[in-house]
Amino acid sequence: MNEALKPQLEAFEKLMKSQLARVEAMKAQGNFLDYAALKPIVIGICGGDGIGPVITHESARVLKHLLADEVKSGKIVFKDIDGLTIENRAKAGKAIPDDVLAELKTCHVILKGPTTTPRAGDPWPNIESANVAMRKELDLFANVRPVKVPAQGIDWTFFRENTEGSYTLGSNGVNVSDDLAFDFTVTTTQGTERIARLAYEFARKNKKNRVSIITKANVIKTTDGKFLRLCQEIGKDYPEITTDDWYIDITTAKLIDEKRRRDFKVFVLPNLYGDIITDEAAEFQGGVGTAGSANIGKCYAMFEAIHGSAPRMISEGRGPYADPCSMLRATVMLLSHIGYQKQADKLERALDICMFDEKRLTVTGRADGATCAAFGDYVLETAEKLS
Repeated sequence: MNEALKPQLEAFEKLMKSQLARVEAMKAQGNFLDYAALKPIVIGICGGDGIGPVITHESARVLKHLLADEVKSGKIVFKDIDGLTIENRAKAGKAIPDDVLAELKTCHVILKGPTTTPRAGDPWPNIESANVAMRKELDLFANVRPVKVPAQGIDWTFFRENTEGSYTLGSNGVNVSDDLAFDFTVTTTQGTERIARLAYEFARKNKKNRVSIITKANVIKTTDGKFLRLCQEIGKDYPEITTDDWYIDITTAKLIDEKRRRDFKVFVLPNLYGDIITDEAAEFQGGVGTAGSANIGKCYAMFEAIHGSAPRMISEGRGPYADPCSMLRATVMLLSHIGYQKQADKLERALDICMFDEKRLTVTGRADGATCAAFGDYVLETAEKLS
């Protein structure tokens, strides 16, 4: 063994062993949590930092109003969880401080605001993204992001694998020398099969006739090739659904092709590609501030906005004008996930009216638009009229 490479090879061996242990843990997992059998369902409210507490507070206010009867009857319990601020995480030296993680694990579902991830040049230590850490710790393997623009024939749902790919070892790369650095991409059989199965089950349940597998398998032949092959195998169990596959680069082009983009229905794709392309897709709906996101596992689920914490808005005093629509869309998904479809449908319809149809108030992120609280009032008033 080259002695100069020994530390790097030992680090790689450690990573491989940790991933093999994760595979065994996936094999041992049971079925999805049955929310109908729970009393109470515990919903955690976790504001994050930056504009996170502002928009999370507004979404929680709407959520608590819609579930008021269930709270009174003891079917739902809300739990406020602080501690995911960048300051607290930096002090602990962890993406999620131990005490905060313990509290999160006492909840069945979590409504979570955006969190700040340190980057080069920031005054914070190089801690892992809280989102990535939460997805791994709670095994939230499916990131589900819907985008809908009826006028343009767009009705897309993205199933992004959430715990593997390029992100799972993102803070564990190896600097071999000053001239050479490695990061790692991970694909497992169990991780791929479960995200594919969830995507196809969603398509069948919602009468979607196409699932598109998105990779770069012509170049990333081992990991992307495995992802593509396994998804195709799962697709054979759903003969009524058309399966096609696309490379990520041409997919980004075809989403702006007015004729071709109408053909897409459900997407299943690895972590990095899903992160990028869902931001592009959200632009059709009005930007990342309009799209919600679900993070689904077998034991836990977390719902969030797809955008970041926007610390500049806070530093410029524009926090009260933050747009809550992404968090409110995530709240729709939370309600549906725990079995309160009537409330989910009401909130979704109210948002469609407020954002697209009536548009009596508009949130611009500045003082020339509505405040976050005023828009929340608008949504609640609109929802009540739908009763």
